[in-house]
This record gives sequence, C-alpha cells and structure tokens, in this order.
Amino acid sequence: MSALKANYYFHKKLLFVVTTEADKPIFDLKRISMYKRDEIFEHLTFDNDFTERAEEYESCKFTHCRFTGNSVEKVSFTDCIFEDCDMSNLRLAGTALNEVRFENCKLLGLHFEDCSPFLFSVSFVRCILDFSSFYGVKLKNTVWKNCSLQATDFTDADLSGARFSECELKDARFENTLLHGADFRTAYNYSLNPELNRIKGAKFSFPGVLGLLHKYDIEVD
Repeated sequence: MSALKANYYFHKKLLFVVTTEADKPIFDLKRISMYKRDEIFEHLTFDNDFTERAEEYESCKFTHCRFTGNSVEKVSFTDCIFEDCDMSNLRLAGTALNEVRFENCKLLGLHFEDCSPFLFSVSFVRCILDFSSFYGVKLKNTVWKNCSLQATDFTDADLSGARFSECELKDARFENTLLHGADFRTAYNYSLNPELNRIKGAKFSFPGVLGLLHKYDIEVD
C-alpha cells in the first residue's frame, strides 16, 4: 500500500493540507481555505464532498482536474475556468456558477437546475454534456460552441438569445422552452415542436430547420 504523505502550510492564518499518495496530489476540500483567488489547480483529484461548509473560488483555473462522482455542493465559483476536467455526475445542489467557462470538459449527467440561480452564468466550448439537464434554468445569451448535447433536457428553460454553434443536439428535449432569438444555424440533429415552444426570432438554416417538421411526419425533397 502506498504511503500517504501530508504537507502542512499556513497562508493568511489558515491551515492548508495537501496529501500525496503514489505521487498523485489529493486535495482534502474540507481542510483548505474558505476563499481562493487567482490560483491555478492542475492535475488534481477533488474527491471529498464537503457539504458542511461553503467554499469560494474567484478567478481560479482548474486544468486536468477530476471531480467525477463527487460533490461541489454549496460551493461558489466566480470568473473561473475549467479546462480539460472530468466533472461527470457531480451533485450541484446550491453550487454557484457566476461567469464560469468550461472548455474541453466531460460533463455527463449534470443537473444544472440544482445550482443556485443567483447570478448563474456559464459558457461551454468543446464540452460533452450528454444526458445533462437545464430544466427551468435561465440561460439568456448562453453560448455552447462545438459541444455534444445529446439527450440534454431544456424543458421550461429560458434560452433567449442563446447560441448553439456547431453543436450536436440529437434527442435533446425542448418543451415549453423560450427560444426567442436563439441561434441554431450551425447546430444539427435537433428536433423541436414549434407548437410547444416559443421560437419568435429564432435563427435556423437548411437542412437543420427540418427538425421543426418532424412532428408532422412529412417528406421534404
């Protein structure tokens, strides 16, 4: 069994603990500082859920970090970037995401409706969000670029002015969704019922626009 080593240091009168096992750093989130700003976290495994107290990260960058199957409940992230991270199946109850950008991340099965709605603002570039849910979430002007959103749920969401640039939307669910001014011109494989959604001013292009006709079971040459 690999020896577990701990390094202790103080910063702003707060005790930090970083442990290593088999030369792999592991952060015990229950023990790190309450507030982090302008820091970079690389190749770390965040593997403890820490619902007992809130943590706050501002202007931080997480690169090649692993969060899979663990909780970031009640944690606040402001102006943060997640790059090449695996965050699939995280529990997001009370998580605050304010101006947070996800790039090249694996975000399978996340329930963004569980996040705090206060100042919720996110963007996604080259991310996999299959089987995730934005049920009822306000997503005005949100940008998804080169993302996979297969079987993602947008029921009751506000997607006014949202942009799906080069996104895969196979089996994505749109029902009672506000799509005023949303841009689907380079999205593909989507299907939505214009009778069940509000699409005034939404932008579509051929052949993707045929996804609005699927319910009518007609053929277009």
